[in-house]
Amino acid sequence: MSSSTEELKRLFYQEVLPKLLPFSDVATRELPLARLLRLALFQASVGMMMVLLYGTLNRVMVVEKGVPPWLIGLMVALPVLVAPFRALIGFKSDHHKSAFGWRRVPYIWFGTLMQFGGLAIMPFALLLMAEGGSVPTFVTWLAAGFAFLVAGAGLHTTQTAGLALATDLANEETRPRVIALLFVVLNLSMLVASLVFGALLSGFDEMSVSQSNQRLIGVLQGAALVAVVFNMVALWKQESINRDRVEQIKADRQAHKEPPRFAETWAHFIQAGSATRLLVALGLGTAGFQMQDILLEPYGGQVLGLTVSQTTRLTAVWALGTLAAFGLAAYLLGRRVDYYRISVAGALIGILAFIAVIAADPLGSPLLFRFGALLIGFGGGLFAVGTLSAAMNLADVEGSGLALGAWGAVQATAYGLAMFLGGTLRDLVTTITSSGAFGEGLIQNQAVGYAFVYNLEILLLFATLIAIGPLALKGGHAARSSSKFGLTELP
Repeated sequence: MSSSTEELKRLFYQEVLPKLLPFSDVATRELPLARLLRLALFQASVGMMMVLLYGTLNRVMVVEKGVPPWLIGLMVALPVLVAPFRALIGFKSDHHKSAFGWRRVPYIWFGTLMQFGGLAIMPFALLLMAEGGSVPTFVTWLAAGFAFLVAGAGLHTTQTAGLALATDLANEETRPRVIALLFVVLNLSMLVASLVFGALLSGFDEMSVSQSNQRLIGVLQGAALVAVVFNMVALWKQESINRDRVEQIKADRQAHKEPPRFAETWAHFIQAGSATRLLVALGLGTAGFQMQDILLEPYGGQVLGLTVSQTTRLTAVWALGTLAAFGLAAYLLGRRVDYYRISVAGALIGILAFIAVIAADPLGSPLLFRFGALLIGFGGGLFAVGTLSAAMNLADVEGSGLALGAWGAVQATAYGLAMFLGGTLRDLVTTITSSGAFGEGLIQNQAVGYAFVYNLEILLLFATLIAIGPLALKGGHAARSSSKFGLTELP
């Protein structure tokens, strides 16, 4: 019986799964697919948190609980304070000194604790902020902000150290595609999490206050527990005790050897090649695609009349578009297509996506709105793949760890700032419109503030094309190598 079970497992991991899951052919004897997929659970916890923080939670608090979008936008954007340090986190974990020779485990573990703590206290802080009570308003704001900051810091720390651990475990040939598989798992987890949260919050807007509060607390604290379980399973027996590294640490201390300085390493990296232009284009493009993140679900609820369950599923639509973009990018990179031109294609598709979202209101078409959300994911996926491939091409300067950290720092910082500006600008324009400054006919029009932000995103994507255009026109930027189905340079 046991031998037949082992044979079924072997067939599943070696024959069936590689045909279904992109990049799964990267498994090796040292890093088999079962172990690799278990490691990928840390990305599943990150994806689940991203759905909660950037999608479901802001819709519930804005539409059902009546919290101003600018305030939720500020809370969600607070993790941006940690995002610029992602490169430093990765750099520090490279040189972490541990009695066991571990480098990544301590960072992932403390990141997990922050994820759990932030999600555990978040529902109570948010409910106090929404419903008031005897607690002063500024105290509820501080509590909610602290919860978002801690959860966001845990998310960034866990993901940065986890990706670094994956690069340690993979060999040089398969390393880029191992990281690519982890990003596919991230998007799959966001798709599944959005469907699960949509089911758990079905009928949320029809519940009594006490029932909806209990449901919100249960969802957030359940997610906190799931994050801990996922990360503990992901870490189990992944990074072994390294006696050689322990001895090297002792030798360095005896020799008073100074570790490399981050500032000098970063300065060398940023001055090389086209790093500055790439990072500027990355920041603009990320802002162009992500400013809508905190507004898309409230837009669906307030303007198009969609329910909580229906708007939560928008994340699944977006994730499907992103996964489709990964597949197309793999095909293009495998045929040596310039990765800067893939980024340009993504930005152009993003412009079309926001035109569709804007047009959904006057046409009264939820279907066009969903199609726009699908195109946002597709265009954003192409743009991410192109810029990630370009960042990895710069890895020859100082190493892939710093290139990955630089991409993550710029991307996450632009992400947070864009979401804060999206909510703030929407509120500001809505307030001005309701005062009659733009005419009596627009006073009751909820769509004006949203449309302003979506048009601004179109302008940002045009600015992205201007920034990255010279690199795309120059040409000659292709992935170094490709085999089978995979993004050979995607970190």
